[in-house]
Amino acid sequence: ASSRAVSAWPAVTAVVPARNEAGIIERCIRSLLDQAYPGEFRIILADDHSEDATGEVARRLAAGHPQGERLTVVRSEAMPPGWVGKMWAVHTGVAAAAKRSPEAVYLLLTDADVEHTSGSVARLVAKAETSRLDLVSLMVLLHCQSAWERLLIPAFVYFFQQLYPFPRINDPGSRTAGAAGGCLLVRCDALKRAGGIESVRGAIIDDCALGAAIKRGGPVWV
Repeated sequence: ASSRAVSAWPAVTAVVPARNEAGIIERCIRSLLDQAYPGEFRIILADDHSEDATGEVARRLAAGHPQGERLTVVRSEAMPPGWVGKMWAVHTGVAAAAKRSPEAVYLLLTDADVEHTSGSVARLVAKAETSRLDLVSLMVLLHCQSAWERLLIPAFVYFFQQLYPFPRINDPGSRTAGAAGGCLLVRCDALKRAGGIESVRGAIIDDCALGAAIKRGGPVWV
C-alpha cells in the first residue's frame, strides 16, 4: 500500500516482550527508535524477569538516541497461573501502552530478535488503513547462518504456508486464520473486542491463536 494514500497517520505503540535478550535487544530497539513514522510512535519494552541487563541495555541506548523519549521499559509482575510467559509479557506491555498512549489506534507486537527497516511501521499502517484491516502481519526474514538453519528454516516457512495458506487467511469468507507473530500490527479496538491478550494467554502458537481471535471480528492480512 502506498503511504501517500494515508491522509492522517494514527498513533502507534510498539510492544516488545523480552527475556534475557541483552545480546540482541539493542538491534531491535534501535530499529524501532529509528522509525520514520509520520504520526505519533511509542515503544514499550516489557522485560519478562530478565536475569541479564536486557532493560538496562535498552535504557542506555535510548538515553543517547535523539528519539529516546519514545521508549518506556516496564517489568512484568509475577505471572498468574494459566499464562504462557511470553503472553504475560505481551499483556504487561499492552497494559502499559494503554496507560502511556491511550490515543493509540494500533499496537505493533514484535519480537525482541526482529530488526525493522526504517519505513516498516509506516508500510504496515498504510496497508491497514487503506484496506480497512484489523490485523496486518509480516513473515520476517530469518537469518540462515549455520548448516542446520539453512536446512530447517526454509522447511519451516514451507510447512507454515501449507498449514496456514496466506490467501485463505486473507479471505474473509474462509475459516482459516493465522498471523506471523514476529511482526504483527493490530487495531486496539479489535484486540479489545477479541478479549485482549488474555484470550490467548495459554496459547503456544500465540500468533496464529491471536490471528484467529481477531479474524472472528474483522478482516486480517498476512
